Amino acid sequence: MAPSGSRSIKRGCQRVLYWIPVLFIALIVAWSYYAYVLQLCIVVYLLVYHAIFIMFVWAYWQTIFTKPMNPLKEFHLSYSDKELLEREDRGESQQEILRRIAKDLPIYTRTNSGAIRFCDRCQLLKPDRCHHCSVCDKCILKMDHHCPWVNNCVGFSNYKYFMLFLAYSLLYCLFITATDLQYFIKFWTNGLPDTQAKFHILFLFFSASMFSVSLASLFTYHCWLVCKNRSTLEAVRAPVFRHGTDKNGFSLGVSKNFRQVFGDEVKYWPVPIFSSLGEGCSFPSCLVNLDPEQPSSPTGSNPANKGAAEGRQFPSKPLRESQSRLLTSTPSWTESDNAADKDKKGASNPGMTIENEA
Repeated sequence: MAPSGSRSIKRGCQRVLYWIPVLFIALIVAWSYYAYVLQLCIVVYLLVYHAIFIMFVWAYWQTIFTKPMNPLKEFHLSYSDKELLEREDRGESQQEILRRIAKDLPIYTRTNSGAIRFCDRCQLLKPDRCHHCSVCDKCILKMDHHCPWVNNCVGFSNYKYFMLFLAYSLLYCLFITATDLQYFIKFWTNGLPDTQAKFHILFLFFSASMFSVSLASLFTYHCWLVCKNRSTLEAVRAPVFRHGTDKNGFSLGVSKNFRQVFGDEVKYWPVPIFSSLGEGCSFPSCLVNLDPEQPSSPTGSNPANKGAAEGRQFPSKPLRESQSRLLTSTPSWTESDNAADKDKKGASNPGMTIENEA
């Protein structure tokens, strides 16, 4: 009982500590609002400022409090499969069992050694692009990374929110820097009255400009990832398929890759509401070499219908229309003529990622 109690206390302390970066960002944002609205108080800019501020806070909130999606129950081992796996001591025999289970699932990626990706902690076969997060202690669909600044895993369910958070926070900092610049210059030329506001103006400019630099680099990097249809983990280590490693295995061309994250409807792109394509357990692939052991038509659905999705078996439906268009639209969607050929040949082959514990 004592060791268990100490572990619970330790976990409780860790959960509190994980919120410190989020609290730090919240305090910085609250101070910036006070300094800009109440101290600087440039009336003509306040309308634009509040529009950017609201979108920034909304996207940040969504990134923090949207729960990462976990694999559907079809990927979990049944009780009988668990017992069968535990009775086998040899690794090859265990892999035979896992391969038998995986034949009915849209799983196309492997470990570096070519084995089925299996999570011992969650007791499930990992869907493509799914990884186990050591902080959340769960398998996360299309895991990108665990971000301490949002105290959450960034994955399939909130990656769009994370991108919008980066975009609006960068826009927020750039707007403050641009509108505060003239007063910053006056500060050094003694053109400002000697009040408390002048120090807020000084530090507001410094903090906004410094955050702009770091946010610009991070946002640019993730824009590149979106265009290549890779996660941060996949950029570090490329996904392994049956035919070998392929860093572009999930890339369908820049436009299609973008739509996979932000959705088909342009009106939803700048808004922090879910509009990504698919269900997070399977993904279209540009690969020509199909995996003969796997089903060729995984399902596609919206996470908003996750409850209904949990009751289905793979494959039970064709790709939904929006996801199917990612594979059947014209070659103009592709990055090159070669990519266009791959799209035509490997139309409905979903792909998956690498073995990476984060």
